[in-house]
Amino acid sequence: MAFELIDLPAATDDPLAAERDLLAMAAEGRCVAHLWQVPPSLVVPRSYQRFDALERARADFAQRGCPVFLRMSGGGLVPQGPGIVNLSLAYRVRGTVGELSETVYRHLCEILRHALGSLGVQTHWQAVEGSFCDGRFNLAWGPPHDARKIAGTAQYWRRLEAASQTSSAPLNVVLAHAVLLVSADPDEINARANAFEDAIGSGRHYLPGRVVSVRQALAATGGALGEDIDDRVMAALRAHVEAAEAPGASAGCN
Repeated sequence: MAFELIDLPAATDDPLAAERDLLAMAAEGRCVAHLWQVPPSLVVPRSYQRFDALERARADFAQRGCPVFLRMSGGGLVPQGPGIVNLSLAYRVRGTVGELSETVYRHLCEILRHALGSLGVQTHWQAVEGSFCDGRFNLAWGPPHDARKIAGTAQYWRRLEAASQTSSAPLNVVLAHAVLLVSADPDEINARANAFEDAIGSGRHYLPGRVVSVRQALAATGGALGEDIDDRVMAALRAHVEAAEAPGASAGCN
């Protein structure tokens, strides 16, 4: 039931291709995890295809050196780039989204929370109005009434087997994903996100003061900084992923 950390080569034409590889491994019964970073870019859900200006805006941003990729999971726009660390977990579960989605989110948030806590950054999960891709299972830093988002989470499910006479619950593979702001500049990433939302006419606008990086949180609490902050966060995540097990409802890992 422990996770196997997978090192997948980054595909510059589509960095999200690794997610499909992870889903395939999980479908075979493996519990896999992947830590990764990509060059400056934006990621949006496929629901953004409803905006007529999407493809024109994608072409324009790609010419500026900021490609925009479509992902499988829902939610909203997410910035990517230097100083942003991604964690993807993939494993099998037996049950329904309605029964297990909160378990999946809490499991992912706990890994992040303990990893950041080991570095002196105390977090919890809550919605943060005004942040990009806001959700109930953001990881947030600061008091609940004035918390700032430090990580966003999402999940994607794929059916493997329907419920049957031998099993009353369907078998699925789930991809749980987190985007953690480590040393990225909130002003820069929000400006980039807002520029794209303006270009497609979505009417959405994000506030830089509603997000925070690990570097900023450490600086605010007198924690140890350094040029190696990204490496330290990656090492902490790696250690806590390796110590974690897939949620109890998992259908098993080989």
